[in-house]
Amino acid sequence: MKKEILERYEHTEDGEIIVGVSAQKVEDLYNDFDKRSHFLKKDLNEDLVDYLADSVSEIGDEKFVIQFNLETHAHNEDLSRVKNSIQNFFLYMQKLETKKMQGMIRTSLILLFIGLIVATLSILINKSELVSNSVTWAVIAEGLTVAAWVSLWEALATFLIKWMPYKRKISLYNKIQNAKIEFLFFQNHTLV
Repeated sequence: MKKEILERYEHTEDGEIIVGVSAQKVEDLYNDFDKRSHFLKKDLNEDLVDYLADSVSEIGDEKFVIQFNLETHAHNEDLSRVKNSIQNFFLYMQKLETKKMQGMIRTSLILLFIGLIVATLSILINKSELVSNSVTWAVIAEGLTVAAWVSLWEALATFLIKWMPYKRKISLYNKIQNAKIEFLFFQNHTLV
């Protein structure tokens, strides 16, 4: 299956996969809502971001180059700004996902701590004479046992499973941020 996916992409002479993006002009790579903003303050077009993320995710660990095919020629300064925009945007996304992952791990540690405290309380109540003398205390002890189990399970599930999507996104954004970027102009088929 992966071979079929990789065959859909063009390749450079060096064998790198070309993630091609076609646009009429440089301004088309940015969101429309901030047309009057300076390039450095503009947001990348959401469709462009999704396309780059989906393509790089699809090709996996293969070497790639992002190639912008523009119909109109652009100044070197504008091309440099596009490169900086892509690098800065995906660095920002990488930091955002890292922050989310850290928050999730922090929550998991809190759940682990709470689970251990509740489990300890449950054990202490179960060992005391209160449970054998009172139905209410027996129900409370069982409730604490279930609450401890749920809290510990959630903490364990987070450590084992939930952090992986964040890690994948961080890795994906890092690849795009550090990708080689080229520009090709249709008018004279010049590669920059």
